[in-house]
Amino acid sequence: MSIPISVRILSTWVCSTVLFGSMILSKPLLTDAKDVRVMSFNIRYGSARDGENHWEKRKENVIKTIAAFNPDLLGTQETLGFQKQYLDENLIGYTSLGVGREDGGQTGEMTALFYKTDRFEKLSEGHFWLSESPNSPGSKSWDSSLPRMCSWIKLRDRKADDQPIFFLNTHFDHRGPQARIESAKLIRHKLDELARGCRLIVTGDFNAAFQSEPYKALFENTKELTLLDSYHTATPDNAPGEATFSGFKSGVVEGARIDWIAVSDDWKILSANIDRTEFDGRTPSDHHPVTAILTHE
Repeated sequence: MSIPISVRILSTWVCSTVLFGSMILSKPLLTDAKDVRVMSFNIRYGSARDGENHWEKRKENVIKTIAAFNPDLLGTQETLGFQKQYLDENLIGYTSLGVGREDGGQTGEMTALFYKTDRFEKLSEGHFWLSESPNSPGSKSWDSSLPRMCSWIKLRDRKADDQPIFFLNTHFDHRGPQARIESAKLIRHKLDELARGCRLIVTGDFNAAFQSEPYKALFENTKELTLLDSYHTATPDNAPGEATFSGFKSGVVEGARIDWIAVSDDWKILSANIDRTEFDGRTPSDHHPVTAILTHE
């Protein structure tokens, strides 16, 4: 089955699968138009020497995977400038935000995020670095091996004009254990500083497993701030393995869930899944995207 690159999928999608030729995607089911569909996707930086899995050989599959879920809000990680441009050109109906982690311009990977233009009105936006100098582009601290950052946006939902949504997307360091803990603490501090009165959505590649120290630091709830792990909240205990790093191999389920969607407790989590879409036995990235469908009264 041939699917155009620039495509808008009008049906919605959940965790069961359907086979189209050699492409396995999620099976469509209708959901309410007011629900908020969220996806977090580490798309693997496009300059990596990945051979048969190089960006040029899989970029169309990245678009197909995103379009199939049809997110209202999309957080991407490891997104270089030319990859962001490709997504901008091939995802219909989205506005994007992202800057390079090295200089706050176009240099280095971005934590680029996307939102549906006709649904949301931008109220404010920004970026900060995961360091002791968060307002300094390219800064790093603790034992971080590289500059790491967050991009965020505050939105008004035209379908539910009652409370703004604060959407933050990030990527934690892959080597520094202390940096991951401190980054989680910094994000909680920034949510309190920037997002009061908002419904919260946090997406990212956290390079840490369920119940790890960074996980506990992010989800250590207080009376001021309660965050829910959407997948853990919505998934039964007898669910299959929850690996989100695939290494480009299809069917990988055993391993750590290092990609998360966190939400404030004023959301109702209708579903949360690990999207194991594959094409001819290969995944569109070396991470499975993760998804959640949210609603509120």
